[in-house]
Amino acid sequence: MEIWQGIGYGRLVVNYSAIGYGASGVVPQVKLSNKFCLTALKLKLSRIDCVAGTLVALLKIKPSKLAGEVRAPPSKSYTHRAFMVSLLARGESKVINPLLSFDTEATVEAARTFGAEVGQENDVWLVLGTGGDLKPRADLIDVRNSGTTLRLMSAIAALSPKPVRLTGDESILKRPMGPLIDALAQLGAKARCEGARGRPPVVVGGGLDGGEVEITGAISSQFISALLLACPYAREDVELRVTEELRSKPYIEITLELLDMAGARIKRSRDLMEFKIPGGQVFRAMDLEIPGDFSSSAFLLAAAALAGDVVRVSNLDVRSAQGDKRIVDLLREFGADVKVKGKVVEVSGAERLSGIEADCGDNPDLVPALAVIGSLADGRTRLTNIPHLRYKETDRLRALRVELNKLGAKVEELPGELRIKGVERLKGTSLYSYGDHRMALALAVAGLVARGETVVEGAESIPVSYPGFVEDMRKLGAKIELIK
Repeated sequence: MEIWQGIGYGRLVVNYSAIGYGASGVVPQVKLSNKFCLTALKLKLSRIDCVAGTLVALLKIKPSKLAGEVRAPPSKSYTHRAFMVSLLARGESKVINPLLSFDTEATVEAARTFGAEVGQENDVWLVLGTGGDLKPRADLIDVRNSGTTLRLMSAIAALSPKPVRLTGDESILKRPMGPLIDALAQLGAKARCEGARGRPPVVVGGGLDGGEVEITGAISSQFISALLLACPYAREDVELRVTEELRSKPYIEITLELLDMAGARIKRSRDLMEFKIPGGQVFRAMDLEIPGDFSSSAFLLAAAALAGDVVRVSNLDVRSAQGDKRIVDLLREFGADVKVKGKVVEVSGAERLSGIEADCGDNPDLVPALAVIGSLADGRTRLTNIPHLRYKETDRLRALRVELNKLGAKVEELPGELRIKGVERLKGTSLYSYGDHRMALALAVAGLVARGETVVEGAESIPVSYPGFVEDMRKLGAKIELIK
């Protein structure tokens, strides 16, 4: 039984007797005996049945030369935030051409749970917001594998009159949440972590009073984005101060961009370390066309630098607030020929690339792709200021070291950085993605330039951020096969 039409990979081992048939349309995720029911977006399926089962997928990649043009997928970061701001706004918002993926589907379902009415007309999603008057339709939200949904919706849950429990898969239950939950409690919410050491599940509700609060910027910028979304609805004003080093700052800038569009009044310092937020606000509805995603496109552009003739990726606006547009400059530092023509980024592979040193504190999602390039670049590559990569879907510093070294790379893992000595050639082998979508994407890129065949286990994670990856790579000439 095939279980995907554009958003999922894999083959479901069906166990109808476990829970029977589900409803057609969008249905919630159901966990049962360590099995799960994949939800499906409204993708023109005549019937969507909910069944329990297991999901596995492999990628087989052979050495390839790439050429041609593909369109960048819509931004995951903008999609999440657009639905969340629309949930809180008064009136009907339009989210145009959003990313339809496992992660963003979790956000859409959470918005519905909190009382938003969400519909679709072709590529336009209509969201009738709550004006901040949340009326939860359930007391449980399963964010699945989406850390963004977990953290940002936890703060939004603080506006609910009754407590809501947020949980997710095994990876989510390892994510740090203590600083955010403590901050919400200081602002008057009833908030607690049910997991050990400040981990999920979390239970949040009761409203925000306001006041002064501090939160660390060293673990995740999502803590700050979460508070920026919810605090305008506090009863009184909020003064928010960020302590320690602020990492991944561009994601806060994206949050602020959308909040500004919705009419939020938030005074901020130039370094985004202090915020003054008047309480009692209500966002206005907005129309937003989701831009192309530099974070996902980085894997296409990295593949082009390593294995490309001339590859063009359209729908990428270098004027965007996305910090990962830095991939354009970093590829140039490696020695790739990169041209920007309007919203098209063109990359021509170089005969040899040279190692670089890059502080990736603001660009953690670029590190997997950069590490693959560094493995084949002449000399040494250092990717620094990235201790927060240990708190992603997996410990990406360790995972990158282990898996790339299986290919013959020379990667050294330090507490907050990767040091890589370039090699002449990688050798294909069997690899593991750790259930992490960006690991799977990075290892697929490495397989394009490895001698022999490379097999990546865990390809079912790819639709978390880039459902069309395999199809786009094939359009460019990649010899890549999905085994379901």
